[in-house]
Amino acid sequence: MSEQEWVQVSEAQIAVHWQEEELFHPPAEFIAQANMTDPSIYGRFSLENFPECYKEYADLLTWYQYWHTTLDTSDAPCWKWFVGGKINASYNCVDRHLAKHQNKASFVFVPEPEDEPHLVLTYRELWVRVNEVAALLRDFAGLQAGDRVTLHLPMVPELPIMMLACARLGVIHSVVFGGFSGRACGERIADSGSRVLVTMDGYNRKGELLDHKSKSDIAVEVAQEEGQTVDKVLVWRRYRDRHASAAPMVEGRDYFMDDLLKGYVGARVDPVPMPAEAPLFLMYTSGTTGKPKGCQHSTGGYLAYVAGTSKYVQDIHPEDVYWCMADIGWITGHSYIVYGPLALGASSVLYEGSPTCPDAGRPWRIAERLNVNIFHTAPTTIRMLRKAGPDEPAKHSYHFKHMTTVGEPIEPEVWRWYYYVVGKGKAAIVDTWWQTETGGFLCSTMPAIQAMKPGSAGPAVPGIHPVVYDEEGKEIEKGSGRAGNICIRNPWPGAFQTVWGDRGRYVETYYAKYCHDEESKDWRDWPYFTGDAAMQSQDGYYRILGRVDDVINVAGHRLGTKELESASLAVLEVAEAAVVPLADPIKGRVPDIYISLKPGYKPSQRIKAAVTQAIEVSIGKIARPQHVYIVPDMPKTRSGKIMRRVLADISNGRDIGDVTTLANPEIVREIQRMVQG
Repeated sequence: MSEQEWVQVSEAQIAVHWQEEELFHPPAEFIAQANMTDPSIYGRFSLENFPECYKEYADLLTWYQYWHTTLDTSDAPCWKWFVGGKINASYNCVDRHLAKHQNKASFVFVPEPEDEPHLVLTYRELWVRVNEVAALLRDFAGLQAGDRVTLHLPMVPELPIMMLACARLGVIHSVVFGGFSGRACGERIADSGSRVLVTMDGYNRKGELLDHKSKSDIAVEVAQEEGQTVDKVLVWRRYRDRHASAAPMVEGRDYFMDDLLKGYVGARVDPVPMPAEAPLFLMYTSGTTGKPKGCQHSTGGYLAYVAGTSKYVQDIHPEDVYWCMADIGWITGHSYIVYGPLALGASSVLYEGSPTCPDAGRPWRIAERLNVNIFHTAPTTIRMLRKAGPDEPAKHSYHFKHMTTVGEPIEPEVWRWYYYVVGKGKAAIVDTWWQTETGGFLCSTMPAIQAMKPGSAGPAVPGIHPVVYDEEGKEIEKGSGRAGNICIRNPWPGAFQTVWGDRGRYVETYYAKYCHDEESKDWRDWPYFTGDAAMQSQDGYYRILGRVDDVINVAGHRLGTKELESASLAVLEVAEAAVVPLADPIKGRVPDIYISLKPGYKPSQRIKAAVTQAIEVSIGKIARPQHVYIVPDMPKTRSGKIMRRVLADISNGRDIGDVTTLANPEIVREIQRMVQG
């Protein structure tokens, strides 16, 4: 049995033992005010009405020029949406709201230090700042439509301002999660071909003012090693009266944004009408090989999809106060903090720091003070808050009408705490499933139409038509109790267009597995392979079971095991490395790392520490291993393949099964004693 087959079988076995949970119905008060209460939306978005059904989402936007072709399949499977249309994302998210909502909050920025005042950024103020920054990017940095810019910024207002300024010019932005290391940032700079890096001197996290700018020197150096020169590093200051970084400014390369912007006060930049299919941004996601994939998202199709799903699944109204606790450095933040909510004219909370700083009551104090009524977070955060302060929500008089969970499956017992304690039994919950690549939600209940079921994402959202295949491409029927690979039959506007600079990898990774005809221009021949395992219950709800490849989902962040293993092998003494997922009550999964040493070296704590440090430097603290085990040898097949399945069983205390066919079965017992005692 191959490792991939084992993953699928084990997930299916888990599914078989899970019971169907009871249904929870949305409150009447929620239904009365909901944006979408008409079940006929599923008929309007049926395959019979595909692809023209997506005009309903596109019509939520303002277009300079209408499209002539809704879906162009001529370069299948690189789909083009709303071809012939001209649009600007910055205009749709900012300018068009000024007539009615210029003095309405676009963002309320909440610093992590509780004694610092909140910053309210009105739509007018956002417009002014986006214009000034766009002028600076155009005139000082020399950027124009089609150029790429890397943004390595924390959760501060300057990040959405930079994104919208880029979008105004048609410049493609690539946001790197602020917690990533300088090396990880540099690799993404090189892959995207960015010659401008935007960063910040420091930011607050877990009670500390972290030095962030120092990562930029490493990033520029790594990018240079890979053949990409960074001409300019633009540095925002977190505090005007002090520097948050010990890193020196490099003359002729590094510039403080607040100094430069003095020359652009009052500048105005007309939004550039962009073709609908022009790239809006790149979002890098870890893959099964070491090199991260730059998912290229379009302007018109993506913006239409996130606007539509924000309105109907998130139920965002202009008068709502919406708080998504994700980081903008991930796709959730792009789609459901910046582009979707702003396209609808929403008011969003932007929180800088850790949700438990200084204590587990912090989120509920913020929600109470700002009258948040839509709350959006990940199961990892829910588990963390449940563990740190299970009774805290009851102490605060906030009232959520709607709550989202995103990023990974949520356990039914955690779902119930979220519903009864956080939502006080009065909020509709949407348990959403989607991916970096998909741009927006794929599965979720429509909050005013269907009942909620703990642990189940629900049916597909309107316009998405999934199918669960086995390895041979046979459809697994709903209600069978069997898991398989969940795929999407049809394209949709939010889907990414390609892997930046690597169309072959795009086709091979996402479409080749179940393609019916490689020469076909018919979308029906190109099901999208999500790489996730799922089962569908008799009522049509999907239960997502996790990845079927070797990507570890850590707290909703996908980390490729090859990247972690590669970092481990950078340590001089390490001969081999194997990374496996360890179940964790807070993060869902964390990496466990097994290493074997080169001849002549002895195990030591120093080597273990060096492996951990190498991973933190290469990828970031998010990838820190739970354990580093130095083993005398790896369990291997006779062909020399490391049996990661066996190591995962040992880490998680599972039955390792029959290992007599291995080349070195005796080593398994030795590792088992070392790990389990």
